[in-house]
Amino acid sequence: MTRSRSRTRQRPPAALALPALLAIAFLLMPLLGILARTSWGELGTHLTGPDVTEALRLSLVVSFWALGLSLLLGVPLAWLLARVDFPGKALVRSLVLLPMVLPPTVGGVALLLGFGRRGLLGPWLEGTFGITLPFHTSGAVVAATFVAMPFLVISLEGALGGLRPRYEETAASLGASPFRVFLTVTLPMVAPGLAAGAALTWARALGEFGATITFAGNLPGTTQTLPLQVYLLLQDSPEAATSVSLLLLAIAMAVLVALRGRWTGSASVRSGSPATAALADPSTLDAGPAPTDTADSVRAGATGSLKGEPEGAGCAPQHVEGLNPAEPALSWSLHAEVTGFNELTLEADPGITIAVVGENGAGKTTLLRALLGLTPRAHAELRLGDLDVTALPPHKRGVAWVPQDGALFPHLTALANTAYGLRAQGVARGEARAAAQRWLDRLGVGQLAHRKPAQLSGGQAQRVALARALAARPRLLLLDEPLAALDQTTRAHVRHTLRTHLAGFAGVCLIVTHDPVEAVSLADRVLVLDAGRTLQDAPPTEVTRNPRSPWVARMLGRNAWAGEASGDGLVLAGGGRIVAAEQLREGSRALAIIAPESVSVHRKRPDGSPRNVWSGTVREITASGSRLRVLIGSAESPDLIAEVTPQAAAELGLVEGAAVWSSVKATEVTLVSL
Repeated sequence: MTRSRSRTRQRPPAALALPALLAIAFLLMPLLGILARTSWGELGTHLTGPDVTEALRLSLVVSFWALGLSLLLGVPLAWLLARVDFPGKALVRSLVLLPMVLPPTVGGVALLLGFGRRGLLGPWLEGTFGITLPFHTSGAVVAATFVAMPFLVISLEGALGGLRPRYEETAASLGASPFRVFLTVTLPMVAPGLAAGAALTWARALGEFGATITFAGNLPGTTQTLPLQVYLLLQDSPEAATSVSLLLLAIAMAVLVALRGRWTGSASVRSGSPATAALADPSTLDAGPAPTDTADSVRAGATGSLKGEPEGAGCAPQHVEGLNPAEPALSWSLHAEVTGFNELTLEADPGITIAVVGENGAGKTTLLRALLGLTPRAHAELRLGDLDVTALPPHKRGVAWVPQDGALFPHLTALANTAYGLRAQGVARGEARAAAQRWLDRLGVGQLAHRKPAQLSGGQAQRVALARALAARPRLLLLDEPLAALDQTTRAHVRHTLRTHLAGFAGVCLIVTHDPVEAVSLADRVLVLDAGRTLQDAPPTEVTRNPRSPWVARMLGRNAWAGEASGDGLVLAGGGRIVAAEQLREGSRALAIIAPESVSVHRKRPDGSPRNVWSGTVREITASGSRLRVLIGSAESPDLIAEVTPQAAAELGLVEGAAVWSSVKATEVTLVSL
């Protein structure tokens, strides 16, 4: 019953269904005509005649040569159209499409006027190289290439357009040259689109008729391909022409059926994302106890220490060599002058980890891409140690990048992924794979070396991505929200591993994050960005104690209200005021910081000493560990977050929409100058 109703709901309207059926019948009728008129008893005789077999041989030679030329010329052209913006790009794409819409005979005339003996290029080809294309097999190849190559270019351009550039950018950050990236990452990942385009190109070249007969003629054994043989047979032996037509039809249908729609050009990365794989196969999740994110662990991380980890626990710190395999172990400081959307100066000593935080659009990812040399929005004058790498392309900078999802190459195993950077730098295969295995072992995923990314959990994939970046021996390590896609348990485990290995990194590491736990537990400094500028650059303890932006304060779980200092506190920007024990210079811009646990919630107006009392309404109640966070809206002040125990919430009868009073002591308000 359910299926029947479903089919009824999906039934197309008759006004559309009838024309669609007529279109199918219109397309099918000529094919049925060939099948109906074929002399099946004489089919073998017709197809094995000497003229037909010679034409078939020549067709195969011409079509495969045309395919080879199309791959040689069309693949770079498709890459150019998909990856590079240049003046006249729309015109070039129109030129690619032109042979598909030109009448074939017009295409043949155009080829004759361009490459013929009296054409624009023909006399030079004949005089310099002795090459005459018309009425020669090479002319048939040129004609077939002219009309067939657009199928390859369009299909591959669509596949390249669907391939996210982060894979290629990550490969470049590991030291791979643009051509190596193209051969080892781009082409393997768009292989389905390339195969579809190649199949269509070959099929189109095999069936080419008009341009060939106009440009190359119809000479038996030289340019007389199978379609031209059909044309001749129609005059002398229609039955044989029908049989040969059936052969060409069968070949074309076989190609289309084999492609199953893949010529539409969508890039398909057959291996799913690590996170998806983890959901599909829970058994692949990281095993072992995960550290708990307690307030103590956050405070320990804020000091830059690794409390709770005995000396030598886990993996021993490893010295990371320079980008050149021949270089000795070195340390790399960082100095960067960034201009453009980002305007800042960044300096750090070797071994320093900097957490980069800020709201969306603050310029965090732009900063990383400027350091990589991958964006026109910002430019970095970059010095790593004593080396000025500003003018170097991304693959020569020694700046390794780990994007949010890791961007593991789906066609390579974990071991091959990890060895990729070393191989790109010229390290021998055996040595690179041995070093890669050591790094995987250090990060606890050595037993997964021969799995592909689709077979890894999110946590395992992030460890492999980190191993790949560290194995490439970078001078600067950039991590763009490396733990954002992980669940809480896996995130804690991977954070523990990351903290261990950053302790032994001899360069500088920048970590973009929205997680306060990551910021204070992994970083020696926290860089707060706002509209591309530095708002605060300080140790985690200082940023935690005195955040200089409402966004950072909220990220840390604090209430943050901006305003103007007055005699006894702050006049809030949105109206109202707050009284504070400390005083700032009157009229100066400041931020009032209030910890949620310092906010008291009452059902009646409180008596006693609180200097700040507001009436309001409970808007939302959410769990935060073992406590509840209560969002209170008020007409007298900005929204306020209070933190209470579940028992207190029950005793007060706190529910969404309940009228409450909130109070904060003046001594619990921290004022931070802006």
